[in-house]
Amino acid sequence: MLNRGDLGRRLAVYGILDSSLGGAEELVRLGALGAAKGVKALQLRCKGFDGMDMYRIARDLVEACGPFGCLILVNDRLDVALAAKAHGVHLGHRDIPIGEARRIAPEGFIIGATARTPEEAARAEADGASYIGSGAAFPSSTKNDTVLIGPSGIARVARAVRIPCVAIGGINEDNLRALEGTGIAGIAMCGGLFGAGGMRGEAIAGALEVLGHR
Repeated sequence: MLNRGDLGRRLAVYGILDSSLGGAEELVRLGALGAAKGVKALQLRCKGFDGMDMYRIARDLVEACGPFGCLILVNDRLDVALAAKAHGVHLGHRDIPIGEARRIAPEGFIIGATARTPEEAARAEADGASYIGSGAAFPSSTKNDTVLIGPSGIARVARAVRIPCVAIGGINEDNLRALEGTGIAGIAMCGGLFGAGGMRGEAIAGALEVLGHR
C-alpha cells in the first residue's frame, strides 16, 4: 500500500492514454513505451468504448507495464478497473460517488477524483480519495467539456488538501513551466507526452524539473 509521499512520486509524470491516440493495440503499445521510459502512472481514458474493450485494454496494460512498476488507472469505470486488476480508478463528477467506490474497493486501491475548486477537493479527500486531478490548466484538444481554471486555480486546489494533486488539461513541454510553484505533486499529459506515435522525452524531463525531481 502506497503512502501519500510514495503515491505523489509515482504520479509525477502521469500519462493519459486517451482513445484519440489510437485503437486498443496502439494504446497498449504507447503505454508500454511510456512505462519503459520511466512514466510511473498511466490512465486509460476511452470515452465511448464498451466495457469489454476497456477491460481487455486495461488488462493488457497491467500485464505490459507491471514489470516497470507503472500504476494503471482506469477513467470512470470502477468495474473495469477491478476486473482488470488495475491499481486504481479516476472518478469524475458524474461517476459513482467516491465514498461508495472506497467501500467496494480492496485495501490499497487508488481512487482519483476530479476537483476544480478547493471545496470539491476537500470533500473528495474526506470521502476517501487518494489524489486529486485538477484542471484544466490550459485549453485541451482531447476533452470537449473543459473548464479552464489555469495554474492559479490548480494552486488553490492543491493547497486545500493533504493528498497529492495532479494538474491536467492541455499541458505540454511549452507551457508546463507555468505550473512551477503551484504545489502540485504531478503533471498529467496526453498529446504533450505521446506524440507522433512515440514519446516526448523533453516533456518528461521538463515535468520532473518543474516538480523538483532532478
